[in-house]
Amino acid sequence: MNARTTTLVAIAIAAGLMGGLTAADVGAPAEINKKFEHPDVPEFVQKFEGESREIFTQRDAIVAACKLEPGMDVADVGAGTGLFTRLMAAKVAPKGKVYAADISREFVDHILATCKAGGISNAEGVVCTQTSSGLKKKSVDFVFICDTYHHFEHPAATMKSIVKAMRPGARLVLVDFKRGDDASDFVKGHVRADKDVFRKEIEEAGLEFVSESPILKENYFLTFQKAAPKTN
Repeated sequence: MNARTTTLVAIAIAAGLMGGLTAADVGAPAEINKKFEHPDVPEFVQKFEGESREIFTQRDAIVAACKLEPGMDVADVGAGTGLFTRLMAAKVAPKGKVYAADISREFVDHILATCKAGGISNAEGVVCTQTSSGLKKKSVDFVFICDTYHHFEHPAATMKSIVKAMRPGARLVLVDFKRGDDASDFVKGHVRADKDVFRKEIEEAGLEFVSESPILKENYFLTFQKAAPKTN
């Protein structure tokens, strides 16, 4: 870590502490999210929904592995251009709802517009922040975080809000880049930590690790669950 990076980290920690956050809640550097504040939506549609991206080519397998059922309420956190919001909305319809949560108002507006154009009426947009998912307490049965967790600037605070939004017994699926020795230079420079670190952070937020599915090569697919109330 060079002197400049050390200084930036120290500033981030100090700012977090003054805002009621802890030193342990410093995640991704803010600069990696700058491009999402006011994104060029057509550019990101081409990038996110292209054949060069594994989660796009494997989108049907990913949704199938989520095991969604009609009537479930789902949160797509870091929904981006809405690829999975639209696919999941069809799975939980007609009574289930998908909350498309993203820090970008432009992305949320795009998702709602494409849903309307596609006849999807069970999607709702949520503009979230770097410390909160923006989801209401006990509002969802399933949370999907795909190639987004590594963008959380304050993972502990964000996960706290997500866990509060999960109903007892709700599941959370994390899909993110593998950061092993054979990972690309982009992944090594862009993703702050590996699978084991992210898993530990999510478990510390109060969720129980359930399983890992081997359906992906460049990414991993982890399932967690919120404990249901114990009955006598």
